[in-house]
Amino acid sequence: MSEAGFLLSRRDFCRAAAATGGLVATGGLGGAAEALAGLGNALTLQTTTRLSAVEARYYDKLEHNEIICRICPRECRVGDLERGYCGTRENRDGIYYTLVYGLPCAVHVDPIEKKPLFHFLPGKLAFSIATAGCNVNCKFCQNWDISQFRPEQTRNVDLPPERVVELAIKSNSAVIAYTYSEPIIFYEYMYDTAKLGHQRGVRSVMITGGHISEKPLVDLCGQLDAIKVDLKSFSEKYYQDIVHGELKPVLDALVTIKKQGLWQEIVYLVVPTLNDSEKEFKELCQWILTELGDSVPIHFTRFHPTYLLKNLPPTPTATLETACDIALAAGLKYVYIGNVPGHKRESTHCGSCGKKVIGRYGFYITEYHLQGGVCKYCGKPVPGVWA
Repeated sequence: MSEAGFLLSRRDFCRAAAATGGLVATGGLGGAAEALAGLGNALTLQTTTRLSAVEARYYDKLEHNEIICRICPRECRVGDLERGYCGTRENRDGIYYTLVYGLPCAVHVDPIEKKPLFHFLPGKLAFSIATAGCNVNCKFCQNWDISQFRPEQTRNVDLPPERVVELAIKSNSAVIAYTYSEPIIFYEYMYDTAKLGHQRGVRSVMITGGHISEKPLVDLCGQLDAIKVDLKSFSEKYYQDIVHGELKPVLDALVTIKKQGLWQEIVYLVVPTLNDSEKEFKELCQWILTELGDSVPIHFTRFHPTYLLKNLPPTPTATLETACDIALAAGLKYVYIGNVPGHKRESTHCGSCGKKVIGRYGFYITEYHLQGGVCKYCGKPVPGVWA
């Protein structure tokens, strides 16, 4: 698996941390040593071949034991003994079940910057989990070997919500992240884990494509602390051809998250020749400014050839810089360039005075000049969740 996987051994964890620029942060913001402390026997997680049989939420019963799933805009109509598009929900005699509850196929400890969330608890660690399955099929998916597989095809571990919270605490992770595949398809598992986490002082974030219906999203926002949305493009055709999904529900989700008052950040993966025109960048940025405001962070991220788009080159840095310039000219205040380690736009600059308030190199924090979320240079607040 390219990005996801099981918890590493202590030695391999340290090697991975070094290879990615390290998890150690300055200013007392946590680090790899703390992540390893107390991890104990976390690596003795038991694999299992069983599937769960927990009743799913958000579905309607129809005649002849059919159901219609309401978790996402696909609204799959599912006959008896059949599954929805995601492959993780099954109709059995007119009752819809989630097959992946408590059965992640990827478990890892990541820096929160990897998600990326740059304005949410910088320097903290995220205990990260995912199950098999997804409700879209992006041609550029870097985790296709879990997102496009059914749960019978992945190596899963038995990890109920209470155990996830326990391991998060043991690994000194301030956050549980539901990530790698599409957390919407393991909604029940995520919801219950986040609820338990709050009872133990552990926060939760969802890393999602945002292809979710309004009612489930509103209910979920009550259990989450932040959401990062992958806005794949600002073109309906791109969503149809490259994502196998729809754009409008994602835009609606972004607006809903704002209305719920939850912190959110946006990632836009810039794919050469497909969603990298200046026209699209301008339309995207104007929509964000109008609908979400000038302070939502947007990350323009470099594409690398993978999965079904191996014929395209990596995104030129100049294209990312053009997108960044357009966003800043449109009035967006917190614009980042991703997957280009060392670029100046990895760092956070105060939206008021322009001074660098968080310096980054990859996932590594090099300097930190916020005090209680306030720029120490000009005294103006920088939007985010800082403690």
